[in-house]
Amino acid sequence: MKQKSKKPSKANNQYRIRITGIFFAVFMLFSVLIIRLGLIQIVSGEEYSAQVKNKVVTPVSTSVPRGKIYDANNRLVVYNIPAKAIVYTPPLHPQPEDMLSLAKKLADFVAMNKKDIKKVTIRDLKDIWLLENDNGSRLLTDKEEKLAKDDKLDDKEIYNLKLNRITEKDLKSINKNMAAIYRKISTATAFTKTVIKNEDVTNQEYAIAAETLENLPGIDVTTDWKRAQKFGSTFNNMLGKVTTTEEGLPEEKLDYYTSKGYKLNDRVGKSYIEELYDSVLQGQNEVVNVSTDRNGDIVDTDVITEGKNGNDIVLTIDMDFQEEVEKIMQEELVAAIQKPHTNLLDTAFVVAMEPKTGRILAMSGQVYNRKFKEFSDFTPGTFTYAFEQGSVVKGATVLAGFQSGVRNIGETERDEVMRFKGSGTFSSYQTMGIVDDLEAIERSSNIYMWKTAIEMMDGKYIPNGTLNIDPKRIETIRYYFNQFGLGAPTGIGFDNETAGIKGDNVSTYFQIGIGQLDTYTPMQIAQYMTTIANGGYRMKPQLVKEIRESNTDEKGLGKIVDEMEPVVLNKVDMNNEMIERVQQGLRLVTHGSQGTARSYFANEPYDAAGKTGTSESYKNGVKTWNLSFAGYAPYNDPQIAIAVIVPNAYLDGFTQPHSAANIISQRVFRAYFKNHPTTK
Repeated sequence: MKQKSKKPSKANNQYRIRITGIFFAVFMLFSVLIIRLGLIQIVSGEEYSAQVKNKVVTPVSTSVPRGKIYDANNRLVVYNIPAKAIVYTPPLHPQPEDMLSLAKKLADFVAMNKKDIKKVTIRDLKDIWLLENDNGSRLLTDKEEKLAKDDKLDDKEIYNLKLNRITEKDLKSINKNMAAIYRKISTATAFTKTVIKNEDVTNQEYAIAAETLENLPGIDVTTDWKRAQKFGSTFNNMLGKVTTTEEGLPEEKLDYYTSKGYKLNDRVGKSYIEELYDSVLQGQNEVVNVSTDRNGDIVDTDVITEGKNGNDIVLTIDMDFQEEVEKIMQEELVAAIQKPHTNLLDTAFVVAMEPKTGRILAMSGQVYNRKFKEFSDFTPGTFTYAFEQGSVVKGATVLAGFQSGVRNIGETERDEVMRFKGSGTFSSYQTMGIVDDLEAIERSSNIYMWKTAIEMMDGKYIPNGTLNIDPKRIETIRYYFNQFGLGAPTGIGFDNETAGIKGDNVSTYFQIGIGQLDTYTPMQIAQYMTTIANGGYRMKPQLVKEIRESNTDEKGLGKIVDEMEPVVLNKVDMNNEMIERVQQGLRLVTHGSQGTARSYFANEPYDAAGKTGTSESYKNGVKTWNLSFAGYAPYNDPQIAIAVIVPNAYLDGFTQPHSAANIISQRVFRAYFKNHPTTK
């Protein structure tokens, strides 16, 4: 029996219809998508590609707070204080008309400082006048207009014609305050905050700017910083200065800073410690890549480098000791000036160093203005000014004599009046007879030193004879002196340090033995004395002992980043017995029965050794005498070495009216050991 075939049910038919419909809908959607993609790629592809190509990425750097400076006892010395500021961040392509409009709005309530107004140039005023007067179209003749249209006059020629025809009367209508604002706005770098005003911003100026920001495109109010010092004028010059945002990078070092990624208006150290340690104090600016489309609108930002505050530095200087040293110098200068024949006296220098490390404990130069009866700081003069230092160098002369072989330890010479044929006479301050090396240092025999120098230059003193020496051998003496730092850069690190001046009069070359030929800085004398004090190691002078991380919570110092280890520049080419012999001589100067500084140091508790000095000099064409002292203490365990010089202390032809160098030295030692134990 045949079975009947089954017909599709109604339900199955509906299912098939639905499936077909779904497939058709999906097909249509894919078709639309494919067509759309085709249109984008074929029709609009070039446009989108052009947009991508026109996208500009600009790195924008934002400054961070500068590191602080502390003294040797971790007390804050230099720091940042907040300052209200009005700033401008320009777009990629600001229009001159828009910038002028903004400057006028700001000028209604912002009063620029006098120094900013003074910087406005005639050219600035003329550019503003052109913007306010239809780009100076009336200044051109019809003929010139036609030549310009025919491209027979280029834009620069047209511009110069207009500038030359703007009169002083035209410029009188321009508000100088507004011009100062426009000058800052017009020189700003795209997307970079430029300070319009950050000094003496009044509460009213700040408030009005903050309340009207929507009408001041690119303007913002913020908190800036400026440097401040805790100790007033103490050590002020050596701490150095920082450029303003207006000054920006120093022109003479522009290539150096820009190669390191600095932007033109970055504030950097411009003198001494602030400059020398700028890379430490500066910190790391935040750098953001700002992406803009071809219209200059920002489309994306990306932080490339996170900002980091500058590190702090800890000085070797104890500001209390420094302050006391400056006070001592000022008091003794005023006292000395009251003495007769001191008409040209107005300056003193002191350098105090730690013999075993080279750390500078204090350094100062003080200059007295007789007219206004006030002092000014000239501490950089301790390494930028060189003087005839006199007999303080005699220790180096004796050591050079030992090392060169022209003198033996304990060797004697006759201190007598030296007479050269055709050159007059030479003598010590008194005739001493037979003296050995120790007595020559103790009593400051010129003759012993001159004869030593002459023999080192292959000469020999013959009474009433001609002085015959090998002039080239003066460099042998200088070589030995250089080992102590005399006549050589000390290594303190400042570009303007001087090594002194070499005397070039052959007939007086022997004067080098008593510090009367070449000139030396107070810093060199201090380094020389530390070298003798520590047994022959010339130490690099150091002003910073630590670098620390910035402590953002302001509670104490941050972690140590680097500790400055003592740096030995060289070991003198002399054995210990020689150096110890000269050390004994220096102690006799301060304690011996005939020591030239006995009256100042023999009864002092800190057991000093040292050497006094006087030397001929000139000021304003007038012959004068310098006074100096260099020494260290305690003798058996040196903690401090000092160099003191009082240039032009008194006029030539008169008996020494004062002993300021010795008194200053005595008081500086006392000030130091007041807070430091000694082992006599």
